[in-house]
Amino acid sequence: MSNQTLTVTTSPHPVGAYVLTVTGELDHHTSPRLREALDEIALATGTGLVIDVSGLTYCDSTGITLLVTAYQRAQATGALLTLAGSSPDLLHLFRIVGLDQIFTLQPTTEQAIAALHS
Repeated sequence: MSNQTLTVTTSPHPVGAYVLTVTGELDHHTSPRLREALDEIALATGTGLVIDVSGLTYCDSTGITLLVTAYQRAQATGALLTLAGSSPDLLHLFRIVGLDQIFTLQPTTEQAIAALHS
């Protein structure tokens, strides 16, 4: 069992985007918290979703699968999804598994929101 918790906060942004801020460990024990937060967001064409992972300290295969599922859901609804604040370790993991090829990655939440509308 995970020794750490996962905190997920959802903030609507005035430009028509949602920002999910994920802090802690994302693993098979904590992933339901992120899944629930994602399920509560009504994605539609033109909606933007930024997942801020700058506070993520660990991510296992369950977490990666959940991020891919979020991407697929965004694609299916015509929404735009980007990840913000990837640490060097997380970015390395994304490169190893090829997620850097499907996700738009931005250094900050502000840059991610701007990229959604460019």
